[in-house]
Order: sequence, then C-alpha cells, then structure tokens
Amino acid sequence: MFEHELMQLPFTYDQFLDVFGAYNQALWPAAVLTWLLTAVAIATLYRRGPSASRLVAAILAFHWGWAGMAYHLVFFRSINPAATLFGAVFVLQAALFLWRGVLGSQLSFQPTSSFWGRVGGALIAYSLLYPALGLTLGLAYPRFPSFGVPCPTAILTAGLLMLAPRREVRLLSAIPVLWAVVGGSAAVLLSIWADVALLIAGSLLLVFAAAGPHRPDTRAT
Repeated sequence: MFEHELMQLPFTYDQFLDVFGAYNQALWPAAVLTWLLTAVAIATLYRRGPSASRLVAAILAFHWGWAGMAYHLVFFRSINPAATLFGAVFVLQAALFLWRGVLGSQLSFQPTSSFWGRVGGALIAYSLLYPALGLTLGLAYPRFPSFGVPCPTAILTAGLLMLAPRREVRLLSAIPVLWAVVGGSAAVLLSIWADVALLIAGSLLLVFAAAGPHRPDTRAT
C-alpha cells in the first residue's frame, strides 16, 4: 500500500532525501546564517513588539525567496518538474511580504498571551527546532530537511501571521495554506514526520484567517 502511494509522486523517498543532501552540502553556511538571523528577528519581535514588524516581514520575504530560488529552482527541479511552478509561487509570496510588510509597512506583528498568540508562538518555536526534530525522528545529516527550506518556512510563516491582525494577513495566508496541503501531503506519503506539523499549521492558519473580523480590544496584552 505504501509503495503504491509513493508511485503517485514523481520521485522516490531516496531521491527526495538526496536532494536535501546535495542542498545541505552545498549551502549549509546559508542554512546556519538563516537560522541565526531568524532567531534574532524573533527575539527582537518579542522584546520590542510591533516596532520590529518591518524586520520580521523582511525575514519572511527572504525565507520565501530563498526557498523558491535556492531550493525549488536549483535543487528540487532535478526530480520534480512542478518545482518550477513551486519556485515561482514562493517568489510571489516573497514579493507580497516585501510589498505589504517592508515597503508598505502594512503588517504589524504583536506577540500576545491570547489563544492565537500562544499558538503562533508554538509554531514559531517548532520552526526553529525543526532541523533538530528531523534528526531526532530518524533522518541523518546531510540527507534531511534543514532550515530555510519550504516546509519550516511555511510553519514559521503561519506562526508569525497569527500574531498580526486578520485583516492584514488574509491575502498573505493563501500561499502558505496551499503549500501546507501540497508539502504536508507529500510528507505523509514519504514519512517525513517533522513535516506533519505543516498540515496542522496550515489548518490553523486557515481557521485564523477565515474567522470573523479582528477586534483589537479582544486580544490579550
């Protein structure tokens, strides 16, 4: 049954991990630097609040642009022709973050103690722990998804968008939710267990973005 399901994908489990192996061996300094920059941005957000929103939006734009070009177009395309489309969509999401959050300053991230604030914080923490979780759950370096690739990028994004007003994030939520379906389904078929959280993150983001109008006075401070 498992082998039959894998035939629905244009690549095998070993080919998928080989792509990560090649990516990590070639670009591991970028993965480490991306993790450090992201951790600094998150720490700044939790210390300074909305004043760090432009920095966080810039980090998200970098994540989506990097995953689209460096991962999808350079590496993943060698085993999956759809990676060209994926890469273009990821670059589009990067452009949206630049437009709304960096150039337009139309995104305001605010960590809170509300339900969605706590859920978002948990997803952010999970994304930062993601490389270690992959290794803990049975994968081995360098053939494992590291930081800065599509799935942890989408989980990080879902968590951060839950810290912003709904009216600001509905447009920005569409692509992360769609990727949660695509990437999360493939993760289940390939038994990449750290990525199962992607399905959860996408579902929660969909509920958050589709919920009623945002009322500032209902969010805990």
